[in-house]
Amino acid sequence: MSERQLQRIIASVAASDGAGVKLRRSLGGQTGQRLDPFLMLDEFYSDDPNDYLAGFPSHPHRGFETVTIMLDGHMQHRDHMGNEGDLGPGDVQWMTAARGIIHSEMPQQTDGRMRGFQLWINLPAVEKMKPAAYRDIPAQAIPKAKLDGGGIARVIAGSLIQDGGATDGPVQGHSTEPVLLDLDLPAAAEVRIPLPVEHTGFVYLYEGDVLVGDATQSLPRRAAGELGRGDSVQLTAGEQGARLLLLAAKPLHEPVVQYGPFVMNTREEIEQAVNDYQRGMLTA
Repeated sequence: MSERQLQRIIASVAASDGAGVKLRRSLGGQTGQRLDPFLMLDEFYSDDPNDYLAGFPSHPHRGFETVTIMLDGHMQHRDHMGNEGDLGPGDVQWMTAARGIIHSEMPQQTDGRMRGFQLWINLPAVEKMKPAAYRDIPAQAIPKAKLDGGGIARVIAGSLIQDGGATDGPVQGHSTEPVLLDLDLPAAAEVRIPLPVEHTGFVYLYEGDVLVGDATQSLPRRAAGELGRGDSVQLTAGEQGARLLLLAAKPLHEPVVQYGPFVMNTREEIEQAVNDYQRGMLTA
C-alpha cells in the first residue's frame, strides 16, 4: 500500500460566527485554505456560556452541505422547512443546503460545556440548485468499530475497511463520497486506515498527540493536517492518546466563489443568490 504523508499543517485561528459564538477555524480561516471539496472546519469549545449563548440565529445557506458534530452540550436546529432537531453529545446533523435553506442553531443550555464541530462540504455545480435536505443522526445510530491497532472509530460517513470486514456509516450515496471518522486512540496505538486513492484527505487533532505517516513531529492540537496521496494513512498516538477527525472526499475540480453563506461557481450565481435572498426567493 502507498501511505499518505502529512503534506501541510493548517493551524486554527480564533474566530466568531453567528451572534458572536467563539470558535477556532482551520479550513476556511484564510484565503486558499480550502481542501477541495472541503470548504471550512470550525471547532467550538467553551465552558463559558458567554462564548456560546447567543448561538446562530436564523441565517441562509446555498450551494453546499453542512455537517455538525456534537461532542458535549445541547443545540437545537430549526429551519424554514419545518424541521426541528435536538443535537446532544455524539449526535450529528447533516444538512444539504443546495438551492437554499434558512435555519437557526441555538444552544439549549445556560451553563456547562458546549463542544463540537461544523464542517462545510461543497456540492458539484449540477447539485447546487436541487432541493434542500436535512437529517439528524443520533449517536446510537453511528456504528463504532474497534481498530486493528487499538482504539475506536465512530464511522459517521462512508466505510471503514479492516481485515475483519467493512463498517458502514449512516451517511452514504453522496456525490463527493465522503468518509468521516471520529477516532479515539489510546496511548501508543498505531493504526492504518485505508482511504480511496482519489480522495482529498485531512486529519484534525482535538485531544492528545498524534504522528501522521512517518512524520517525526506531532500534528499540533486544534490544527488540520492535509494528507498527500495514497491509499492509507498511518496514525500513531502519543503518551496521552489522541482524539481526532479523519476526513476524506472526492474533489470536484470546479471553481469556487464564496460570499459568506453562499458558495457557487461564478460571481453571477452569487449575485443571484443574494438577490434571491433579499426578495424572499432563496428557498422557492
